[in-house]
Amino acid sequence: MARFPRALLAVATAGVTAFSLAACGEDEDPSSSGGECTESDEALKIGTILPQTGSLAFLGPPEFAGVHLAQQEINEFGGVLGSCVTVLDQDSGDTSTDIASQSADALINQGVHAVIGAASSGVSFQFIDKLYEEGIVQVSPANTSPDFTDYERGDYYFRTAPSDILQGRVLADTIIQDGHEKIAILALQDAYGEGLAASVEENFTEFGGEVVLKTIYDPTATEFSAEVSAVADSGADAIVLVTFNEIVNLGPALAEGGLSAQDVPWYLVDGNLADYSETFPAGFMEGAKGTFPGADPAEIRDRLLEVDPELTDFTYGPESYDATSLVALAAIAGDSIDSETIKDNLVDVSSGGTKCTGFTECAELLAEDNTADIDYDGYSGPIEFSPEGDVTAATIGVYQYLPDNTYENLTYSFGELS
Repeated sequence: MARFPRALLAVATAGVTAFSLAACGEDEDPSSSGGECTESDEALKIGTILPQTGSLAFLGPPEFAGVHLAQQEINEFGGVLGSCVTVLDQDSGDTSTDIASQSADALINQGVHAVIGAASSGVSFQFIDKLYEEGIVQVSPANTSPDFTDYERGDYYFRTAPSDILQGRVLADTIIQDGHEKIAILALQDAYGEGLAASVEENFTEFGGEVVLKTIYDPTATEFSAEVSAVADSGADAIVLVTFNEIVNLGPALAEGGLSAQDVPWYLVDGNLADYSETFPAGFMEGAKGTFPGADPAEIRDRLLEVDPELTDFTYGPESYDATSLVALAAIAGDSIDSETIKDNLVDVSSGGTKCTGFTECAELLAEDNTADIDYDGYSGPIEFSPEGDVTAATIGVYQYLPDNTYENLTYSFGELS
């Protein structure tokens, strides 16, 4: 479970597209910062299985931007072992489709050495076994289900987002701090929804609250009258919504049933904490709160915008940058781009050595001494992998919606997991 001091918690505060962004310098030593990388059939190939369509499509743009920002920085440095890194993008769809499984097949056939994705925990479970059987490293920037920690075929699986054990604790504490005593939980039926709902329930009751209703609903549903009636009859003084894009139907249904965000406060999670300024009428989300994992993206926001100027949301962009950078650093540290080498070096480059932040700073240390022991710190947090591939500490942000249905940060809480 998470070791999370209460005092700290209370502090307010579909086709394949190949990219080879080789913006390299000229006439410089390839082993040093600014060296020129070369296009090669033997280059590190990184595939992505991230949402271009489906219920989490709003998370796709920042995640793709994070991957391609890292690719650009890696190639500007001189690539991996002198060759320019190639990124092959594929759609993940969502759990209602088989798109992700097909995408995994396509990337396997193209000989990728690592895969970044998926965003949805349920989607990752659609192809994690395929990558395991092929011995291909998978690093998810956004999977949070606790089920991955002890997954039997997870030897090649890592993630730069923390288990929902931590998010559930922060969200439960936030609700308690706001003075609520009885909550209703509506959660989608998949690994993410059920896992996070269980974590919120466990922590909320531990903190002295009561869960008067927990309903697990079909994520393909578009009609929620039964769920709304159950919440209305439960006597809850706050509602926890563990959803993806279903909130665009569930939210109005709650409001029509006298359970708007202003009537009975709503608490959201990373799966639905989004900009709804173009979705709902002004004031619809005002006052609702939510959480998602990740530190303040301010240090990387402008760089992500250079990759995708249309970004309005940065959720899991830093985690995607970190996932890609760590794959490249593991290959450099192991002096090979094969998946086995990357797997064997990911834990080592993330912990226990000389602290460095971001790809370039860490790669410079390795270029100075190929036996150097580095400890990568990322833009999403310290990223120290456990032997199971989990991050062992992370930051969770708490946010509140404004009258224009966008949200602002209220506080960041840092915690460790064990």
